[in-house]
Amino acid sequence: MIYKSIADRLRLRLNASDYQIGSPLPGEKTLAREFGVARMTMRKALALLAAWGLVERRHGSGTFVVRKDIHHETTNLTGLAEVLRQQGKAVHSRVLQFEVMPAPPAIASQLRIRLDERIYFSRRVRYVEGKPLMLEDSFMPVKLFRTLSLAHLEGSKFDYIEKECGLTISGNYESLTPVMADKALAGYLQVEEQTPLLRITSLSYSDSGEFLNYSVMFRNTSDYQVDYHLRRIHPHELPAHLLHPRG
Repeated sequence: MIYKSIADRLRLRLNASDYQIGSPLPGEKTLAREFGVARMTMRKALALLAAWGLVERRHGSGTFVVRKDIHHETTNLTGLAEVLRQQGKAVHSRVLQFEVMPAPPAIASQLRIRLDERIYFSRRVRYVEGKPLMLEDSFMPVKLFRTLSLAHLEGSKFDYIEKECGLTISGNYESLTPVMADKALAGYLQVEEQTPLLRITSLSYSDSGEFLNYSVMFRNTSDYQVDYHLRRIHPHELPAHLLHPRG
């Protein structure tokens, strides 16, 4: 159905920074011309957006944005729960697995700890408004987080790390890869097999240079969008060791 495809494209557009809550959309005629469809087709697309609760059609005034999808525009490091709660979303986590284990080689290398040093392993599904958004596998050194509990994992790890443990999260290394949902991931996230997902690896570090948390996350991209605003650093702003690397 062409109107459904147009509604999906408009849904993504509404999440852009160009549109704020209360912003008007272009008129039906203008949008129909832009998408090359009949005005009735565009009317159906806008009606679908209204049914999703994203826009409101006001007789004689036009169509206005009343809600965005789950959306996070980032210029700095903010926890998922923090962002979504600021947007008024109901967020909760279901912990599927939580145990202490010796660090395998790949994880020890990421966290810069000794092979077989004790780490926490947790697997949890993050829900927003009752809908599964993300599966997260997380690895944290026991020596830094002796009081980590199931209750902490059901809430915000960032809150636990900074407010309870007194560690400042200084930054995060992330790697993003598109993947297709296999049977297990599809089950966790309640999507069809072969649904496109975003695989994100995340390594957080403290202001003292300790590596705090390594996570592998699978995110449902149809319901969550992240826009990155990255500032260009010019050569004169770079630290000397990056301008003149050794070796």
